[in-house]
Amino acid sequence: MTSHSRRDFLRVVAAATLAGCAGNGKPPLPPGELGGVDDCFAHRLRDGKLPAPSATRRTGIVIVGGGISGLSAAWQLARSGFDDFLLLDLEQEAGGNSRAGQSPLGAYPLGAHYLPLPGPQAVHVRELLAELGVLTGDPGARRPHYEERYLCATPQERVYRNGLWEEGLLPQRGLDAGERAQQQAFLERVSELKLARGKDGRKVFALPMELSSRDPQWLALDRISFAQWLSDNGFSAPTVRWLADYACRDDYGTALGDTSAWAGLHYFACRDGESANATGDTVLTAPEGNAWLARGLARRAGERILTGALAWRVEEGKSGVTVDVLQGERSLRIEARALIWAAPLFVLPRVWPALPGALRQAVLAGDYAPWLTANLHLSSLPAERHGAPPAWDNVLYDSPGLGYVTATHQLLRRHLHATVFTCYRALHDVTPAEGRRLLLETPREAWAEGILAELEGVHPDIRRLATRLDIFRNGHAMRRPLPGSLWGGGRQKLTAFRHRRIMLAHADLSGFSLFEEAQYRGVIAARRAIAALS
Repeated sequence: MTSHSRRDFLRVVAAATLAGCAGNGKPPLPPGELGGVDDCFAHRLRDGKLPAPSATRRTGIVIVGGGISGLSAAWQLARSGFDDFLLLDLEQEAGGNSRAGQSPLGAYPLGAHYLPLPGPQAVHVRELLAELGVLTGDPGARRPHYEERYLCATPQERVYRNGLWEEGLLPQRGLDAGERAQQQAFLERVSELKLARGKDGRKVFALPMELSSRDPQWLALDRISFAQWLSDNGFSAPTVRWLADYACRDDYGTALGDTSAWAGLHYFACRDGESANATGDTVLTAPEGNAWLARGLARRAGERILTGALAWRVEEGKSGVTVDVLQGERSLRIEARALIWAAPLFVLPRVWPALPGALRQAVLAGDYAPWLTANLHLSSLPAERHGAPPAWDNVLYDSPGLGYVTATHQLLRRHLHATVFTCYRALHDVTPAEGRRLLLETPREAWAEGILAELEGVHPDIRRLATRLDIFRNGHAMRRPLPGSLWGGGRQKLTAFRHRRIMLAHADLSGFSLFEEAQYRGVIAARRAIAALS
């Protein structure tokens, strides 16, 4: 991606902010909402002056955070026969980055929107899918069978480049022999890395990442950027570097030059799932993105989920842990025998005054990628350029955004004309602090103008067809896997932390945000909590 296109997007947004999005001679912007993580409620923790608790509630284990890690902890507790727990979440609905929106047409994602076929090491993912009836037969089989309606319908993905759509994500048109050779060499290298094992016998790139090899030769990749690794290995072809950059922005919210080489290669080499009824690169998805997974986990928790609850103080006592929680304008004190902290780790130093100093330093060493999701409702499918037919994932080669997912692609009602495009944009081209400032201060109309200006270069009639455009903001969407952040020592302090009553559970412990990582951390924390109480 060119820096020119990145600047163009932000320039359009800035100009729209100043102009108020009016008087430009274009059709009026469609209506919509500016939503996202409840920053006003969350920032009450930062601003202080919270009311003292006026009531007390007791439970065995309290889980703070209702994203995938917290829901997975609750799922594991319930599966283990432990039902004396309470899960707290800041938002009005649990699910974290895997929540969804709803329109008369159907559901659409607000964040995470697919799950790769899980490999044999992703044991807990397979167990969940079997419980939900999506994986049939033996969850431990090398090539299990999956429910057809969750396997992404074909075509799965395409890329728009030089005025034409192409199948897949690696462009082929108009390339010389040298670039094609580099593409093939890169794909072959990735295939080798999928099978590679360190001197300790472990897979070099496992999923969950905690199962990966600790061979120093491979961990040294974390000390350089993915861009540097590509250069060191002779991968200079524009299409290869674009694909690598797209992968980093897509999964990590971070550009190629800012991503750990270990993390960048993990993206390509960790996924080794197979299926008896689909190719290995097929993903599991639904119109609502990954919300079906979050809701599947939440069923085990049932009525034990408390939403609209901001945990603002944690204190360990002689016989347990107390958590003070803001609900509306009143505070509730929860007394528990143990605490599973499944909210983003950067919040922990604000609520736990006695947090050990070394752990505090490790928590605050990381930063988070700001993220924007736009759901564009259309009265009908827009006009198509020449090339590959419409797909589920539609990626724009030279664009600051990540393209769009068609929410209705997975529906079997093929006669539908209206649709929802879910557009993703990592604010990787500014500092995280600046990205969060933009998310807070930029009006919906300015973001909408930027999204439409970007898409109308591909679909010229998209403004005319747009009936609604909702913006969803997430200022701390995911921990950024910067060089040195994964195996440099700080993250290991988090994973090695042991406390008799307080357990950590979040994808932050892995250093990047994937469903498989969040679920793994939640399950492990739940098991430790049960062991501590017994």
